[in-house]
Amino acid sequence: MKLSDNALAVLERRYLARDDAGELTERPQDMFRRVAKNIASAESNYGMNKKDIKKIENQFYNLMVSLDFLPNSPTLMNAGRDIQQLSACFVLPIGDSMESIFDTLKNAALIHKSGGGTGFSFSRLRPKNDFVMSTRGVSSGPISFMKVFNAATEAIKQGGTRRGANMGILRVDHPDILEFIACKEDLSVMTNFNISVAITDKFMKAVKAEGEYDLVNPHSGKKQGTLNAGEIFDKISAGAWKTGDPGMVFIDKLNKDNPTPKIGEIESTNPCGEQPLLPYESCNLGSINLSNMMVDSDVDWDRLKEVVGLAVRFLDDVIDMNKYPLAEIEEMTKGNRKIGLGIMGWADMLLQMGIPYESADSNKLAKKIMKFIQEEGRKASQELAKDRGAFPNYPESIYKDSKPVRNATITTIAPTGTISMIADCSSGIEPIYSIAYVKTVMDNDALHYIHPLFEEICRDRGIYTDELKEAVVESGSVSEILGFPADLKELFMTAHEVSPEGHVHMQAAFQKHTDNAVSKTVNLNNNATKEDIAKIYVMAYDTGCRGITVYRDGCRGLQVLESGTKKESAAEPQAVQTKLFDVQIDANGKLKPRPRPMMTQGATHRMITGCGYLYVTINEDEKDLFEIFARMGKTGGCAASMTEAISRLTSLSLRSGIDPLHIIEQLKGIRCPERTLGPDKILSCSDAIGKSIEKHQATKGKTAGNMAKIDHGFRPECPECGSPIEFIEGCLTCKSCGFSKC
Repeated sequence: MKLSDNALAVLERRYLARDDAGELTERPQDMFRRVAKNIASAESNYGMNKKDIKKIENQFYNLMVSLDFLPNSPTLMNAGRDIQQLSACFVLPIGDSMESIFDTLKNAALIHKSGGGTGFSFSRLRPKNDFVMSTRGVSSGPISFMKVFNAATEAIKQGGTRRGANMGILRVDHPDILEFIACKEDLSVMTNFNISVAITDKFMKAVKAEGEYDLVNPHSGKKQGTLNAGEIFDKISAGAWKTGDPGMVFIDKLNKDNPTPKIGEIESTNPCGEQPLLPYESCNLGSINLSNMMVDSDVDWDRLKEVVGLAVRFLDDVIDMNKYPLAEIEEMTKGNRKIGLGIMGWADMLLQMGIPYESADSNKLAKKIMKFIQEEGRKASQELAKDRGAFPNYPESIYKDSKPVRNATITTIAPTGTISMIADCSSGIEPIYSIAYVKTVMDNDALHYIHPLFEEICRDRGIYTDELKEAVVESGSVSEILGFPADLKELFMTAHEVSPEGHVHMQAAFQKHTDNAVSKTVNLNNNATKEDIAKIYVMAYDTGCRGITVYRDGCRGLQVLESGTKKESAAEPQAVQTKLFDVQIDANGKLKPRPRPMMTQGATHRMITGCGYLYVTINEDEKDLFEIFARMGKTGGCAASMTEAISRLTSLSLRSGIDPLHIIEQLKGIRCPERTLGPDKILSCSDAIGKSIEKHQATKGKTAGNMAKIDHGFRPECPECGSPIEFIEGCLTCKSCGFSKC
């Protein structure tokens, strides 16, 4: 099989099995064989003999090893292993009682432990300060319980292979909607939640009519005030402008297309919004690599049809082989047998065909391809139903008057962050994010990767030079390269160069023939306005999208790296003047640290870090800061030894006359994977020490300028490897190491 170096690194880090000592026990082909064998064994449930099961196993194996199709990450990680939990996404109900809330919290913990993500609607919970008869007290409201769910997710972190991910949804007519819209303005809270407002048709009509709409108490079912729809819509847009949250889920559209309305109402989606699910439902996802579905620069429709049929069979078998974390989930999932077949490599296919992403031709092709996949997928599901029977809830489905199908839904366009890295193709239906990337390998060397199709097309045109390569590596784009052909500038538009309207039109084109929903991000430049976002939301609603996510570059606080290697600061860092105290020089002309006096005086700062309280003592002699002592509230371990090392080196620098402002610049802004904590937004123990020194200096009227380490660029860095991180498909993803927030 053919795997890129980056794909191998991602597989080794996140997917391949290891023994108790942490040593790899399988190769990529072993992983694919493990998965194929395990999933194909479901065929025995339907009377297939061993010889034919082996044939199906080989077909599944070839499907994956060719990188024509890959299932979602939990299936690759867990199939044929002890966990055997194969679903990526779940939705759990939250009823309006303490028992229901904490039963759901327990169930969510079990799902996160097994590697799944969860979606919740908090809309059934009575509003804040509502009367609670059982306690004769008042309710604390849905947002308070969201914080409890967030804290529990933080503690679990999904076993370390997949991080905890949640979707929190609240109806726009819930009385606590204003608090919900603002609940992620502080980036240090709700760090394990994406949030979306469930938008109703009534609300959108009120927005367009510039009128008011009613709030409804979910406990009593009675009207509880009115709000101006336009003002609420503006607040949602402003929140998305500031932090990327909340998104919008058009809840009435979801339920209009709910295939089993008699079984239940759709209240929520999975964490990235593309999979609407009933309470206790799960879905198994997989994606076809469109960049492989090509022959002579055109779509290989015969191969695509073959892959669709095999992928539908594969995903239906996954339902039978899944080890469900809850009996209720198994019952609901097997009752509806929803699958979500999607795509990746769309931008690469367009490049191979010479079609610009933002064009009428690309939108036309998107509808044609997705219609083909939807229709062929439905045919494959109908064939399975002949042998295996329709999904059990079929009589309660809107499909009951048509030809029986095995699966209530067939198609979903889900995030493909890590599996697209394995397949070495573009993510989902997103445009290319950057023509060039800087990737950090194991020895921390920075390697420059240029999109292979860019190099190939430019060489064919006779315009590829070292100077062009250098310019693309620096900027990640060709938009500002003088003399570069205009048609290729249009072809190689990156995510931030595609207009907002172009993003929405593409999402709508794919949504037209997708059973579930589409995970996509409308990437906006930093100078986009709140009004721009409001227009996007209206456009998404009017064009038939079922939800929408926007991300304005630079909207999430302290961020550093971006595509390419060029970094442009909004404000150049202020120069820090060097000062040198009266220090001794040794015989070789080197600085000699000044000796420690018998007594120093100072102050101790308590900083809240992800590893616990850090106590930083800063002492001074008669000249200036002299020494640092940093101690964790809990003793021992790597964190304690690391902080002692930083303290010793910092003290040595201070005693050698180094300006404390230079030390602050070096320490402040360093991140670790733990979340930001406390009023100082601590990013790491190193950051805590730097900010302690900064606070100490501020008491003496001395302040550091803008720090170069944190002022450059707009996009956040990966918390694991420090490489550029992308916000695509509704999820933060690192193209270098495979880290994914979802």
